[in-house]
Amino acid sequence: MTTLPDTIYAIQHLAFEDLGAWEDVLYQLGYRVRYFEAGKDDLAKALNYTGLTVILGGPIGVYETEDYPFLQQEIDLLKVRLEKNLPTLGICLGAQLIAHALGAKVYAGHSKEIGWSQLQLNTVEQNPLQALVGTEVLHWHGDTFELPAQAELLASSEVYPNQAFRVGENILGLQFHPEVAADGLEKWLIGHTAELRHAQINIPALRADNQRFAAQLEHISGQVLAAYLKALVS
Repeated sequence: MTTLPDTIYAIQHLAFEDLGAWEDVLYQLGYRVRYFEAGKDDLAKALNYTGLTVILGGPIGVYETEDYPFLQQEIDLLKVRLEKNLPTLGICLGAQLIAHALGAKVYAGHSKEIGWSQLQLNTVEQNPLQALVGTEVLHWHGDTFELPAQAELLASSEVYPNQAFRVGENILGLQFHPEVAADGLEKWLIGHTAELRHAQINIPALRADNQRFAAQLEHISGQVLAAYLKALVS
């Protein structure tokens, strides 16, 4: 049996997009969390780490390396990390960075996918997302990606076919947001107001959906994280 180091490293691209409800799940499972701030901290330590590194979301695009030069270092380090098959979990931008580092195209999608809907899960052996059957999850992205050649598709949505993938047991990419905490989503509405207005999203309606669905997702999504961690140490 493999032993996973008891500290989880997490790379943030935006202050309010953290591990959310998953932070409590990790603490309950006996792990600690250390955050690294992209654009401020040296990400080499996080991406050379032999334990689990989680790459979180953010409003920038993988392809915006000229405007955000730190992204190129993050991508270069991530390529090496994935070649070593070190445990890596990416959420939203994090999943796009993993897909890009594996050689897949990441690009602006045909429309924003912001809001709550259910996933269409692929029938694969021991799908770590199985607990989410029938559960509304939060989507918040405009970019999408092609499925990396070496990856197994785990889930789709009605808007975009590639919502989740894995490479073996160690590498997991999730385009949607399973980590959101019900009591933290108002920060998202404030912080992303420019994007929401540009996309003509009805903010009161989205807030109502957050209040309607977030608590259930928070309750169930911990099972997804636990399933992934269990596969890492089995």
